[in-house]
Amino acid sequence: MPSAAEITERPLVVDGVGTRVLEAGDGDGPPLLLLHGYSDSADTWRGLMTELAGRGLRSAAVDLPGFGRADRLAPDVPLLEQFVAVADGASRALFGDEPAILVGNSMGAVTALLRAERRPDPAAVVAIAPAGIGSPRWFQLIHQHQLLRYVLNDRGPVPVALVRTVISQIYRQLAFAHPMRARRDVVTRHASHFHSRRDVRRLLHTGQRLMEELDDPFAFDRVSCPVLVVWGDRDRMVPHPGGRELVAALPDGRLELLPGVGHSPQIEATETVADLLVDLVGALDARHGAPADGAAST
Repeated sequence: MPSAAEITERPLVVDGVGTRVLEAGDGDGPPLLLLHGYSDSADTWRGLMTELAGRGLRSAAVDLPGFGRADRLAPDVPLLEQFVAVADGASRALFGDEPAILVGNSMGAVTALLRAERRPDPAAVVAIAPAGIGSPRWFQLIHQHQLLRYVLNDRGPVPVALVRTVISQIYRQLAFAHPMRARRDVVTRHASHFHSRRDVRRLLHTGQRLMEELDDPFAFDRVSCPVLVVWGDRDRMVPHPGGRELVAALPDGRLELLPGVGHSPQIEATETVADLLVDLVGALDARHGAPADGAAST
């Protein structure tokens, strides 16, 4: 039997869409479903999942369609609709009727917020640097990156190693406040899902479609669950002042601004994000009159 802190990995089919799920922890509090951002995968949550399991919380992370090891996106269905459908289906498949806390980074945060507009609503949403708030620069920064343009424009064969080197450099430069401090295993795992120039072109095509859909996609008056917005104050991809705009529009929202952190707080500030999630679980348990098992284990 795996230990509670060990991450298990298995395939999962959600409403006909094949994906991959990572799972960790066996606590009694509300489960957490973790949703990654654009160009990323469920692997971005590994460090946080281990931390949460050690604190008595259970979590699962899925690859969203078109990313990681999930099936490709359907060409004739809006992207955000596909992401929300997989997030909703994965929550039901993994946790049954138990409301989950949806935790999303960037594109995953947008997915979590859109899912919260529907009923039944999740237990809560933790939106980490949502990609559709304010004036996001993420796609422009990626699309115009010099090394990426070189890979796309060079007519010769592109070795897998070169593709992954370019993806790794872009990831370091844009996702982290301190690029050279990013752990090598995290960067390597991120790049491992890219194999060819075709993968890069598909990624950019997806990004273009996503940008078009992110033009005012929300109906925040429909969100009745608590929303915790988490943002790094050194986010290069999505400016953090959008967090105040988001919280002001939500019926029940608050903002946590993390100093010295970039676009991926779950990696750069893992323990701080875990602290916030443990506190949120405790607050939800107190609200519903249940013992705060996860919070008590810290």
